Amino acid sequence: MLFNSIEFLIFLPVVFVAYWLLHRRLLCQNLLVVAASYLFYGWWDWRCLGLLALTSACSYGSALAMDCCRTNRARHAVCAINVALNLGILAVFKYFNFFANELARVLGFVGFTSDWATVNVVLPVGISFYTFQALSYTIDVYRRQLTPTRDVVAFFAYISFFPQLVAGPIERAGALLPQFVRKRRFDYAQAVDGLRQMLWGLFKKMVVADNCATLVNQVWIHYQHHSGVMLVVAAVLFAFQIYGDFSGYSDIAVGCARLFGIRLTRNFSQPYFAADVRDFWRRWHISLMRWFTHYVYIPLGGSRCPGWVAVRNILVVFALSGLWHGANWTFVAWGVYHGVLLAVWRLAGVKLSQGLGRLLTFAVVTLGWVLFRAPTIGDAAGFVGCVVANPWGGLAAGATLPLVSVAVLLLAEWLTRGREHPLQFAPSSWLAHHATLRWCCYATLAVAICLLAGTQSQFIYFQF
Repeated sequence: MLFNSIEFLIFLPVVFVAYWLLHRRLLCQNLLVVAASYLFYGWWDWRCLGLLALTSACSYGSALAMDCCRTNRARHAVCAINVALNLGILAVFKYFNFFANELARVLGFVGFTSDWATVNVVLPVGISFYTFQALSYTIDVYRRQLTPTRDVVAFFAYISFFPQLVAGPIERAGALLPQFVRKRRFDYAQAVDGLRQMLWGLFKKMVVADNCATLVNQVWIHYQHHSGVMLVVAAVLFAFQIYGDFSGYSDIAVGCARLFGIRLTRNFSQPYFAADVRDFWRRWHISLMRWFTHYVYIPLGGSRCPGWVAVRNILVVFALSGLWHGANWTFVAWGVYHGVLLAVWRLAGVKLSQGLGRLLTFAVVTLGWVLFRAPTIGDAAGFVGCVVANPWGGLAAGATLPLVSVAVLLLAEWLTRGREHPLQFAPSSWLAHHATLRWCCYATLAVAICLLAGTQSQFIYFQF
């Protein structure tokens, strides 16, 4: 079920009303959350519900088992088994065919032929997101940073909460799980702000991202036949396509959660205004970077290690981050590319003015998005090669609307930088005291969504 679908437009009000009618009964509220979340997730493919339930049950049970262990060795064994199980499920459904084909190719180079069996299954939507959320709980309990919960319904609600189930934010148990254990009260101001954030998220997804996607897809099909100017424009538009698509989803998820009295982590903070690459990764997909920081980077030694060891830690984290995004060498190369950028920034101690830093950061990030978007590394190299070989030329038809929508997005976020979203009106702002103007803003966005929405409906990060 997509956020930008008629089904969700019906689903959300029904669940919202039923949820608050049960406000006196926490258990019933949480049961409703679980049931609604499983309906929401099963809308794509009911067969994937088993994996979600298995991940939840194993993580819940392993935490209780660790709590009963008398020795650290036994705790370590239980944790290791559950982590291996969850990562094994992820590996089979997301990476098995990729690595099997790559191994067959390597063996072919040395003269061996192989006929590997492949797993012909649909990739479960959002499996990387809920798997990492479950692993967070298991590892935190193992580290004794969290007491295992015995409320199985609250735990299943934590893993499956539908607003952030399929594309995050990836929540740590210490932040989200306690919100399902205690009673929630309806907060009108919070709910209204949630609706505003959802409206802004829909605009970013349906007007900005989807219109950019139409032109970007057309250019990538025959990129060899376009001028360098058009290819550069397509690369820039893809940067805003993926930002509008993913941050738009996050805005909708965070806003939707507020309707139910739940606070989710902010996942994006105007990343294209970053002053350097390090700053970019403090602003982009914040929940994933925090996950890798807590569970990979710091255990490896983090920045406390000697220079080159710290660089190794950065490269490991970003290579794994790239692989997390998908079973393709382009994603791994994209992750390593950003790891190298961060390492260079760290070793060289680069310091630039804010204006020049923002431009340079956006340029190198956009170049990285070429790798991310390309079907193969060869296509990414070919794309850049065409820019260099044929730099001049005109724009393809259909570029006006995407460029205008990007300009509107940038202007709105620049004027409201520091806020979580542009429609979050500060009490002291003049718009907060002019209801007519506020409703004009809402109406303008709603009309734009209805009349100017692009044709692509699926969210990019659902494949991850």
